[in-house]
Amino acid sequence: MTNSLLFVGNATTVLRLGPFTLLTDPNFIRRGQWSYFGQGLVSRRLRDPAIGVDELPPLDAVVLSHLHGDHFDRVASRELDRHLPIATTGHAARRLGRRGFREPVGLATWERFTLTKGAATLTVTALPGRHARHPLLLKVLPPVMGSLLEYRASPEATPLRIYQSGDTLVHEDLRQIRERYPTIDVALVHLGGTKVLGVLLTMDGKQGVELVELVRPRHVVPIHYDDYGLMKSPLSDFTAEVERRRPAAAVQYVGRGQTYTLPEPA
Repeated sequence: MTNSLLFVGNATTVLRLGPFTLLTDPNFIRRGQWSYFGQGLVSRRLRDPAIGVDELPPLDAVVLSHLHGDHFDRVASRELDRHLPIATTGHAARRLGRRGFREPVGLATWERFTLTKGAATLTVTALPGRHARHPLLLKVLPPVMGSLLEYRASPEATPLRIYQSGDTLVHEDLRQIRERYPTIDVALVHLGGTKVLGVLLTMDGKQGVELVELVRPRHVVPIHYDDYGLMKSPLSDFTAEVERRRPAAAVQYVGRGQTYTLPEPA
């Protein structure tokens, strides 16, 4: 069975891993509509998602990096199945529960959530993430998490490992990811250089390559880079930095609506 990633837009992907189908960071509002980021911040969507909620395949779970409007929007809140497991931060899990979702799973850093189908397993591990550097901003912004998805076709199989950065900046705690998981097959790197009042809140092109060099995945797929006006670092910043620094990872550029066949595990 082929493992694949469909890039929907922003940080939204559909991952097919053996018998499992996951949705990440569901954002389905259309171009021209406004998204509420929290703390009084709004931004207009600049690109349409490739598909709508009604076009999704049957899902086993959602992985949500944090509760901002460009990662879990009003369409997702209204139209997703209330009984879907949602692996996310404790902060997001509590608020999704109040919205009527029955199975939010709040994870602290390094905690795990596992799905099982026959002999196959899919484990989601919460990884370090930090949306800002300044302590005051960290108090105001919602907690974020990266995640590691480990798919095993059987208990004896080599796992396929997919790292999702979430809306993090590069910080020292990310070194622990490489120490704990020396082999990562694919990294989905959230870029965009989101800025509010000149303060960087998501990685720009330079930080994106720094993260790749820090975590050292075999393959990289950049996402979350041009869907909203608050994003100030286009994908070209990342591609130029990749060309300049030439990290060891193979970079795969996947357009909206395109499907990327995931590599075999190392």
